[in-house]
Order: sequence, then structure tokens, then C-alpha cells
Amino acid sequence: MHHAEAGPERGGAAEVVRDFSFLANVDPIVTVLSNKRGVEAELDDPGDLGDEGPGAPLAALVPVPAAQADAPPRTIGASVRAYVALTKPRVIELLLITTIPVMFLAAGGVPPLSTVLLTLAFGTMSAGAANAINCYIDRDIDAKMRRTRRRPLARHQVTPARALVFGITLAVLSTAGFLLAVNPVAAAGSLFAILFYVFVYSLLLKRRTSQNVVWGGIAGCMPVLIGWAAVTGGLAWTPLVLFGVVFLWTPPHTWTLAMRYREDYAVAKVPMLPVVAGERRVVTESLAYTYATVACSLLLWPVAGMGPVYGAVAVVLGMVFVAEGHRLLRAVRAGVTGVHLRPMRFFHLSNVYLALLFTAVAVDPLLF
Repeated sequence: MHHAEAGPERGGAAEVVRDFSFLANVDPIVTVLSNKRGVEAELDDPGDLGDEGPGAPLAALVPVPAAQADAPPRTIGASVRAYVALTKPRVIELLLITTIPVMFLAAGGVPPLSTVLLTLAFGTMSAGAANAINCYIDRDIDAKMRRTRRRPLARHQVTPARALVFGITLAVLSTAGFLLAVNPVAAAGSLFAILFYVFVYSLLLKRRTSQNVVWGGIAGCMPVLIGWAAVTGGLAWTPLVLFGVVFLWTPPHTWTLAMRYREDYAVAKVPMLPVVAGERRVVTESLAYTYATVACSLLLWPVAGMGPVYGAVAVVLGMVFVAEGHRLLRAVRAGVTGVHLRPMRFFHLSNVYLALLFTAVAVDPLLF
């Protein structure tokens, strides 16, 4: 693994760990139904770049001076919007892509509506909790990146302490909800996800290694297991295969986004693979993970006894997904660089791939 020293203005991960020292007296009962990709900052709306476009000069990436910073919200509505923004709603939306289809598959048809609604409600709270805590951890680098400098902490709309308390409160409430209204297995999976996301990905991996999203993505795979457990009360090989699909899908999806916004990550000193490695290596490794993703998706066919609808969809989507990866590789071999590689085309296609694949996961048991 490639390690890089993180040098944010406030001392990086070491200071963040010190910031968490007061949590020694807080009951660590926190949960999260993390999003599909498991990588919060990397998965915010990539179009939210402020007034400057992706080609803006590096000078545009520096934090807004304190004198120009946004004032705290003055109305209840503004405060509510700020706290909602801490939960990163656009990331939470991705819960629907993996959680609901797996529940259909686990039920062999339409799952109980109450179970679906409870899982989504507590899962949304859990994901919001993890995202809010991550905003607290990354408040220094969020202020430096164009794509994240509009977050509430970067704009001083919410104080760091309140953001952290908000996140922990959501986590405790969602844990209790899963435990009391769903089942202990789902609650345990949710607890593991938030601990991994906060302490392993956010505090340990993100600022230290280019493999951050590879292993940090484990948290983003947990909705698959939690959705299955919510319906069945246990686990099986079928959700583990789907866990593998999301795990293998995450690196190429995130790396192509990071290729497009490489300068952002470089200024924030986050060692994403496109920051520390050449484009050829990034594209080559992304293609390898793409092949692995498709292979794992096809493995679900015999393991879960899926019908022809899923099989056909998985094959066709896999061919398109791999073809796009080869387009990137051909372009980089031809000497194309930077935005002219059009990495965001792969990024958006990967979203479509995952959404349609999991739609097939939900539809197939309704037909066969």
C-alpha cells in the first residue's frame, strides 16, 4: 500500500484523533447503514463545485478566509437545512440501490412493507450519523476542496461540537431502532459499519494510503448484508456475493471520479490513487476491478439460483461496463490525458450499471 503524510492545516489525522478524546466517556453505541460506495466525500454531488468549474486554477481551491465565511444560520429553516446537509442526503439516496432489492431477493418476492420502511428509516438515520461524524473529522480538508467547501462545517453554519453530537445522537437512536424494531443481526451489521467507516476509513486510511477507498469501501457494502438480515434474521452466501459485487465495484467508480477532480484531492493532501499514480496505472487497475465486478455479479446466478432475467441483464450490463473500461485504457495508451480521457463517462456509467443490476436482483424473484 502507498502511504502519504497528510498535512492539513490543523495537523491531519493525529489532531482528529485528539479531537475524539472526549468520547472516552460516551457510550459507543452507534450504527450506520452506509451508502453503496462507502466513501462519503468522494461521492457527494460531483457537480457541486461552486462558481468555478473543474478547470479553475488552483488558487480557487483555497479555503474561504474567515472574514468571508458564511455566518451561522439565523432562522430555524436555515438551521434545519444545515443539519440535513451534514447527513449528505445525496449519498443516502444510494441506500435504495442496494438495500431494497436485496430485501426482495431475501423474501423471494415482496418483503413485508413494515420491515422495508423500518430498515430504510433507521438506515437513513444511521447513514446520516456516519456522514455527520465524517463531516466533523474532515472539516479541515472540506474547507480546501471546491466540491466540499459548501458543507455546513466549512461554511461555519454548524459548530464542530454540535455536528459531532448530532451524529452520535442519530447513531444511538438508529441503533436502538434496529435492535428493538428489526433484529439484532441487522443492528450488529449496522454497528460494525459505522465503527469501520469512522475509525478505519475516515481516521486511519483516508489520509494515509491510496488504497483508502478499496478497504474503506467495506462500510459501503454493509447495506446488502443488513437488508438481507432484516428480512431473514441471518446471513447466507447470496448476500455475501452481492457484498463482493459492491466491494469490487467501488474502487473503479471512485477512482474515475478522483481522476476528474485530482487537483482537489492533491490540494487537500488526500492520497487518492490518481493523485499518487499515473493515469495509465489508475485506468489499468480500474479495468481489473471492473472485470472482477462483472465476474462476481455472474457468480450470483448459480449461487442464488437466479432466473434468466437476472442472468441476461448481468451479462449485457457487464459487457457494456467492461467495454467502457477498455475505452479508457485505449485512450490513455494513445496519449490522451486529463479531462480529455472523459473519466466521468465511466463514473456515470458505473452508477447506471449498479442501479440496473440491483433492479434485476429485485425483479427476478418476482418472475421466477
